[in-house]
Amino acid sequence: MLNIPKSLEGFGLMDGVKTDLLIGGAWRQGAENKRIDVLDPSTGQVIADIADATVDDGLAAVDAASDAAASWAATPPRQRGEILRKCFELMVARAEMLARLISLENGKALPDARGEVAYAAEFFRWFSEEAVRINGDLSLAPNGNNRIMVQYQPIGVSVLITPWNFPAAMATRKMAPALAAGCTVVLKPATETPLTAYAMAALMDEAGVPKGVVNVVTSSKTAKLISAMLHHPKVRKLSFTGSTHVGRILLREAADQVISCSMELGGNAPFVVFDDADLEKALDGAMIAKMRNGGEACTAANRFYVQAGIADKFARGLAERMGAMRLGAGYEEGVTCGPMINLAAIERIDEWVREAVEDGAHVLVGGEMGKGDGYFYPPTVVTKVPGDANLVRDEIFGPVAPITVFETMDEAIALANDSEYGLIAYVYTEDMKKGLQVADRFEAGMVGLNRGLVSDPAAPFGGVKQSGLGREGAHHGILEFCEAKYTAVSW
Repeated sequence: MLNIPKSLEGFGLMDGVKTDLLIGGAWRQGAENKRIDVLDPSTGQVIADIADATVDDGLAAVDAASDAAASWAATPPRQRGEILRKCFELMVARAEMLARLISLENGKALPDARGEVAYAAEFFRWFSEEAVRINGDLSLAPNGNNRIMVQYQPIGVSVLITPWNFPAAMATRKMAPALAAGCTVVLKPATETPLTAYAMAALMDEAGVPKGVVNVVTSSKTAKLISAMLHHPKVRKLSFTGSTHVGRILLREAADQVISCSMELGGNAPFVVFDDADLEKALDGAMIAKMRNGGEACTAANRFYVQAGIADKFARGLAERMGAMRLGAGYEEGVTCGPMINLAAIERIDEWVREAVEDGAHVLVGGEMGKGDGYFYPPTVVTKVPGDANLVRDEIFGPVAPITVFETMDEAIALANDSEYGLIAYVYTEDMKKGLQVADRFEAGMVGLNRGLVSDPAAPFGGVKQSGLGREGAHHGILEFCEAKYTAVSW
């Protein structure tokens, strides 16, 4: 049973929330009957415990997905699409309950949690429509001897690994295209935020997803569990969202069985502001790009590069806005910045800020780790940050905005591209020609041009360099779960 704060009573957080493994359509304990505590990051208190899967449980989940695979692949695309549409409708109907559940186990402020639920639901709607649009092609071979017929078929059993920062959206962004393509799945959500994943699985069962098509396992022995599943001969796809470090390990594991991999990995997004930018629009965009989910997002603006003529005004404006945010428990109304996910997160952020200050950086607002219950770090703006500081070299994953001044466009682009990551970049300028030129030169899979938010189920999401492989969303997302089969035929 959930141990929930009084402010969340009456919102039906128990509705659809399961805490056991889902394998072959049945909710069950792990083989060793062990449990994992789930904490409220706003208080550090235990709110629930979930089943702890063993390697055998993981393999049983793969077997269940394999047993259901042929039937689901043979299900007409329209029928698959209608089931996904029902998932969308149920999510919308229960949006407030799901948002508060996300805030409880993840810590994000309610406005962000509500936005996530709306975004997550859209993947069900988008891929319910894409299910009937997996088109092949037919052409005449150049030598004229035969026709080239190409079909797209489901790739097969897919292992989906999702992070804690967007527990609903990362799950639907993978499950929806996989099911639309005709694949069965084993979802392994983060143990920090498993309740949302289990609630989503129960919702999908209610929507009519057949038993065994969606399986969910959580484990304290994640590395062993995933390794075993990736060495199961029936697994043909891995879709992972998480750190680049873990992504590299999984790619090595997947190589043993030559498993197709989609990798949405780390980011270190530059946010470039030119002198001719509209200051208020740039600040609006900066707040969205930096503070969505408290900065715990792979798309979060990580490095702010501002041209000299506007730098002081931008820094003061951003500090004023960041300082006005209300820090507190994410599920309390009026809070605009919730806690970080755990103690290690705020300790790392605090260490990086202190290191930058020791090397000459200047804190305009924030900069000190919270005391007392919960894992809080205040919205922080730092200027004069050295170029080799961790705050600009690595992913902050928190509410800290380091600002660096630049002079020329070439300098800004060089700074922006000086990273092993290439997920997303942002640029603000009123000169559209300049903006498009800069966007073309960014080494990134996505660009926000005068926009602080780019995520959309209808757009291809993904990065270049060390930020990943493949794309999620758009029509590209469903093709990640398909194999192209070529048939040579003459008539």
